[in-house]
Parts: sequence; structure tokens; C-alpha cells
Amino acid sequence: MMREIPVQEAVGSVLFHDITRIVPGEFAGRAFKKGHIIREDDVAALLKLGKDNIYVLDLEEGYIHENEAAQRIARAVCGNGIRITEPSEGKVTMEAVEQGLLKVKVDALNRINDIEEMVLATLHTNRLVDTDTRVGGTRIIPLFTDEERIRRVEAIAQAAFPLIEVKPFRSLRVGLVTTGNEVFHGRIEDKFGPIIREKFDRLGSSVMRQILVSDNTPMTVKAIHDLIDGGAEMIVATGGMSVDPDDRTPSSIRAAGGQVVTYGSPTFPGAMFMLAYIGQVPVIGIPGCAMYHKATIFDLVVPRILAGETLTRSDITRLGHGGLCSSCPECHYPICGFGA
Repeated sequence: MMREIPVQEAVGSVLFHDITRIVPGEFAGRAFKKGHIIREDDVAALLKLGKDNIYVLDLEEGYIHENEAAQRIARAVCGNGIRITEPSEGKVTMEAVEQGLLKVKVDALNRINDIEEMVLATLHTNRLVDTDTRVGGTRIIPLFTDEERIRRVEAIAQAAFPLIEVKPFRSLRVGLVTTGNEVFHGRIEDKFGPIIREKFDRLGSSVMRQILVSDNTPMTVKAIHDLIDGGAEMIVATGGMSVDPDDRTPSSIRAAGGQVVTYGSPTFPGAMFMLAYIGQVPVIGIPGCAMYHKATIFDLVVPRILAGETLTRSDITRLGHGGLCSSCPECHYPICGFGA
């Protein structure tokens, strides 16, 4: 299906694939685009690229070109919230059209990559992505492939659809309960509130009200109920999350009617974390690490809640693999392995 022509005899021929040029430290990209008609003055440049011969493709029935193959794979696997780019050098890229939570069916992804000549790569599932973030890429290894392989990919993708999607975040009204005698009595300044507000603002939600309470269970229970009665769609409790006798936030969440999913998370920072539900309202207890670490359990769990997921204990226990923050001198989260 491929004929080899000396480059000097290829003037007037049409390239059926991109030709790449790489100059270390200077340039790496496309020198000639698929579909380019070779001109006389292209011959010297092609020779410099090591192209002594040009290949003319005459595809037989049942085979498809790399560009069409990549487009079909991308269309098959992508769900809502993702745009597909035009092929470049045989590769198609997938990008988020809005901020949200990336979801990937990993088992189906592995099955596709197990098909010879197929390549499909993504970011980690459950990762927060911003608008225009590259979330995936696909191509085939050769310049053309048996169409039957693409049909197998499409069958796997259809059974798992959407294999890749970006779930948009809901805009929730958040009630914040800050516990601690030292803050309640004005002995120290509240540091939690501004941090939590900033995090929710970035995710498209807002703290509707913050209530300061002492280390007093009835007072904390009342604050939680007042916030829910006032329309809060999520409750965040900060402070008092350790096992010290006077840290009563976990017991207060239970006393408020919280059905506890977990108290404790296999993550550092963020081990002393609690997740519960009062009816449909998620209630999370955030440990003190959120005040001085950029990325904590908050950043692994809250985006999933805002994307509409109801988390189970299994969702939390699975965070152990990748749940150790490397404490890099300069934090680049989420471009790292924490929570991945």
C-alpha cells in the first residue's frame, strides 16, 4: 500500500503524513504538513531532514490513515466538557471546555491501550482541571491501521461511555463553622475562614455565612442546624478535629445527625478528616493542615462533591495510594502525584 519514491522525483506528489523537524534546544514540530504538495524548492529541505525518499500511500479497503484513526478514537471516548483538536502529526488532543472534575474509566482505558498499535493517554481521573487544560491525547503508532482495530476501540468506548469527561462544578452555598475557644473569645485571629472562602471562590461556590463557636458540642450542633436551615448546601467545620479531649468537632457532627462516612483519611496532610451527610447535605470536618498546606484532603474531596458525587468510604480509602504529599519546596498541585 506504500510506494517509495526518491525525493528528487517526488515533486508534485502529495504528502500523506506530517514530517517533523527537531533541532535540540531550538525547535521541535511540524516542518511539512499532511496534504502539502512537494515543490522543487522543498527537495533540499527534505534531504536535510533525512528524507531521501518519499512514500506514496494507496490504502486498500479496510485500512484507514492515522489522522482519521485518531479522530475516530477521540470521538468515541470523549463525553461532555471536552473539545477535540484537529489532527497534528497524527495526534489528536482533548481539552477541557470549562473548569470541572476530570473523570476517566481507567479499566476501559487500559483495555484500549492493550490493542496493538493504539495509544490513548489521559491525566489522572478525579483531577480538578481548568478551562483549556489538556486532559488527553490519542494516536496510532503506524501511519495507517486495520479499521477492525478502530472498531474494537469504539466498541470498548461505547460500553464504557463516557470513557473521558469533565463534570462541571455546581455552585453551592456553603456554611462554615469555625470551632475553638481561642478564636471564639478573640484570643487569636481566625485564619481558617479566609482560606476556605478563597478555595470555594476558585471552585465557583461561596461561603454564605461563617459562625464562630467555642469547644462546646451544643453550640456547634446549633450552628450546623442554623446554617442548614438558612439554606446551606454544604457544611464545612474547621478546628477541633484532633483526638485531644477538648476537640469536639467530630462528636458534634455526629450529634447534629451526621451519618458518618469516615473519620480519618489515608492522606498526609489531612489524616484527621471527617465526611458525613445530614440528609443530602455533605458535612466535612477539615483538620488544621488546611491553614498551612496548599494541597490537602480538602482539595481531593471537595471538587468531587461539587461535581455532584456522593462519596463512600471506599472512595476515601482508595486515596491511600498517592495520598502522601511530597512537601515540595514549591507546590505545583495539581500537577503532581498527590491524590493521583
